[in-house]
Amino acid sequence: MQASAESFDTLDLGLIPYADAWALQKQHHARVAAGGQPTLLLAEHPPVLTLGRKAKEGQNIVVTRDYLDSQGVAVYEVERGGDVTYHGPGQLVGYAIFPVGRRVADFLRLLEGAAIGALRTLGLPDARPNPGYAGVYVDPRTVNGRSYDQKICSFGVAVQRGVALHGLGLNVNTNLQHFELILPCGLQDTHMTSVEREYERRGLGTPPDMQAAKQALTTAFGTVFESYDWTLPEAVAGGTK
Repeated sequence: MQASAESFDTLDLGLIPYADAWALQKQHHARVAAGGQPTLLLAEHPPVLTLGRKAKEGQNIVVTRDYLDSQGVAVYEVERGGDVTYHGPGQLVGYAIFPVGRRVADFLRLLEGAAIGALRTLGLPDARPNPGYAGVYVDPRTVNGRSYDQKICSFGVAVQRGVALHGLGLNVNTNLQHFELILPCGLQDTHMTSVEREYERRGLGTPPDMQAAKQALTTAFGTVFESYDWTLPEAVAGGTK
């Protein structure tokens, strides 16, 4: 499915192996870096772990590589920022292949805003950033007298030739047990949650499905990036930042 927005295209890749989506990201990145239309890629992946530039050889993977192999969970070292993260069915991944240049911090805040806008549309009005941490959270929860942040969306980007790669992973109806394979982003006092889990905990009825989440995220991107400067900057010295 492909839909057009005034300033960027949205392409739905469906459920696609991570390696195939990574290759497509690079193809679209080369096109955008050459002056082509910015593109938001939407996807789900079979279970996979990715290691960002801060992952330190996967020290926050808490099971053995042999166990991951036995479960069919691949591991990729990628060029995005951040630590280890999980992707799997039920998680909506948005790869924003957008011109960024040196505006990395501003771009991350816009990604944050898009995820927050989508989650509020999906019925979670407490979606918010967490100062000091990348990602989007809902209100913390106390378990056995200890308060845990509840993270619902993760971020990690790279910028090469002034154009972003990678993006965000929004947990819609993800199998949250798979996050027990890792210490997500290296955070000790954080639990991962999802739209489905929050609906169950709050007694909100039937949670939105993946198609509703895709529509909400696409609309939120259009709103947040409405006045974005789409000018392709000069290539950033040193490639990835």
